[in-house]
Amino acid sequence: MASSTVEHTSPAPVKLSLSYKITWGVASLGTALISGIYGALLPIFYQDYLGLTARWIGTASLIYAIWNAINDPLFGYITDSTRSKHGRRIPYMRYTAPFLALTFILVWFAPGGASDPALFAWMLVTMLLYDTAYTIIGLVYSALLPEVTESDAERNGLQISSSLFGLLGMILGFVIPDLFRPKAEAAPSFLPLQLSMIAVGIIGAGLIILTTLRVKERPEFTQVDDPINLRDALKFTFTSKSFLILVAQNFMSILMQSLILGALFYAADYVLQMSSIILIIYLFIPLIIGVPITSLIRQRLGVVGAQQLLLTVAGVALVLVVIVPSSLIPICLALAGFGLSGPQTLTNVLFAQVADEDELRTGVRREGAFFGVNALLTKPAQSVALALIPFMLEATHFVTREANQGVIFLDQPAGALFGIKVLLGLIPGIAMLVGAVILIWFPLRGAYLEEVKTQVLTLHAAKAARLKSQRSVSET
Repeated sequence: MASSTVEHTSPAPVKLSLSYKITWGVASLGTALISGIYGALLPIFYQDYLGLTARWIGTASLIYAIWNAINDPLFGYITDSTRSKHGRRIPYMRYTAPFLALTFILVWFAPGGASDPALFAWMLVTMLLYDTAYTIIGLVYSALLPEVTESDAERNGLQISSSLFGLLGMILGFVIPDLFRPKAEAAPSFLPLQLSMIAVGIIGAGLIILTTLRVKERPEFTQVDDPINLRDALKFTFTSKSFLILVAQNFMSILMQSLILGALFYAADYVLQMSSIILIIYLFIPLIIGVPITSLIRQRLGVVGAQQLLLTVAGVALVLVVIVPSSLIPICLALAGFGLSGPQTLTNVLFAQVADEDELRTGVRREGAFFGVNALLTKPAQSVALALIPFMLEATHFVTREANQGVIFLDQPAGALFGIKVLLGLIPGIAMLVGAVILIWFPLRGAYLEEVKTQVLTLHAAKAARLKSQRSVSET
């Protein structure tokens, strides 16, 4: 599986090499590059540049949320139940990557000057196709992490690599469209932006495929485990207290992230009237610094304790955005960026603990089901953010470029500027603080967590022994 000599028959966590962890993170660079641009540019592209009204965007967001409610648990169950000689996850990830690139590219080729219904149709169809491909890849990638090793430290190391590469992708996701998006010209051309999106799609897909060529699945989970039926899978998932509490917290994190991504360009252009790249630096440099530091905090407070601390830091800093003078907003974003290293790095480690606990109940690894249902319950937060931004701006009398004959309107009403601050700071900040409180009831900590880990190692050793026995029989 990895460049390690650990025998799966011994009750010890699998150790992973540094090169393996680096290769693991490359896929995150590809997916984050694509999803970062999608999340940051989509609202301003369709509302501010193309002039699509909030009513149409809100309708698209609602339909998008319904599709999300169906596809994530569906693909999670399918991947958990897949049995092939190449594994149950990697083939989906590898062969979906080209479709992710194509559907992402199509999002930005909406017909210029089209009617609102035509723009709505283009936005909706391309969003649904893009999300289907992204769901498959993102779900598979997340589900692989808990099964490749049982160690929280090794999982944390994988997630640190994934987070650092992912943050690089997110930064490029802001920088690239900022370099190529229309600025203040009266007759903007979208061709430079569209050409850059073609390049991004192709490069992102290539990075995802590269990771699948190195990462291997553990055969005992596909050749020894027998899939459970859909009814039982849903029952075990929705009766897991640990899972439901973690999902509630993660909903708040997804809402926070989506609002910040969607409001950052607005804050840079209209509230601070500064380069969005500078604002990105304030947010992401402390976040990058914080990601490896999460390992030190985890060692002292445990995974859940570290998550609570960092959520609180981020929440307080974001709430301050609506209180402090505009000149101090970048400082608040820097402090928030450090706190955001928690949900960026530790959330999937917590989901891995949930999957471990569940394996003791069901006898099988079901990461796909958990990440699928998690998306079912949390992805609507993205749609809430996507719909909330244009409605908030319209309610506060924000003047779009399209309404100003294609030229940026800097002298926005005070209410519109406050609305942007609320979207960037107050709402996501409250979400982070609520998430920290929710985790008070998360049960996987202390002696109980250690007991779960010990039992999981014993179970995995037994599965490896069964696989070895099966192979010996088949060879004779």
